[in-house]
Amino acid sequence: MKKKHLAMALSRLEGFRNPKPELEQYRTPGDVAAELLWLAHSMGDIAGRVVADLGAGTGVLTVGACLLGAERVHAVEVDGEAVDILRANVERLALTDCVEIHRTHVTDFSVRVDTVVMNPPFGSQNRHADRPFLLKAFEVSDVVYSIHLAKPEVRRFIESFVKDSGFSITHRVTLPFEIPAQFFFHRKRLERISVDVYRFQRM
Repeated sequence: MKKKHLAMALSRLEGFRNPKPELEQYRTPGDVAAELLWLAHSMGDIAGRVVADLGAGTGVLTVGACLLGAERVHAVEVDGEAVDILRANVERLALTDCVEIHRTHVTDFSVRVDTVVMNPPFGSQNRHADRPFLLKAFEVSDVVYSIHLAKPEVRRFIESFVKDSGFSITHRVTLPFEIPAQFFFHRKRLERISVDVYRFQRM
């Protein structure tokens, strides 16, 4: 499978029907998800590996990891509506043997994995909402891929937090990220922001 075909497949998945602002439920765009997953795949961190998708939402990264040959993906998602859509997306592509769904908060997940992939909350509604995701990722794996806002203050926080946790940044790729208007406080039909896709590895 080529990266562009992966992006197209992920873009066709069903997204959130009733996104919740307090959970910052934004669909991960297919092209951004494909960039993260392709980087992970090229580094040998997906095929044949046990992967965790923390805050899996409707399963974009989960499905993509399975399509790239993951042995097992633990999809961790607290929201029941999102889990229903995630399960439907997985079943539609006949990937049920690849995926184990955990309906729980990421702080309660404790399975050791080879690789974590995630698009945690950006902290726009609840400051530092990404911290529990980073802490859990660093607890359960030595290799983590994560998406964060490409802002100077966020980069400074990430660099410090990662170092203090015993990890290093091996890769950082900046990408455009489109968010369609879906909440009452959105002023534009389509918001275009920049995000950083990181690869962290235990030192």
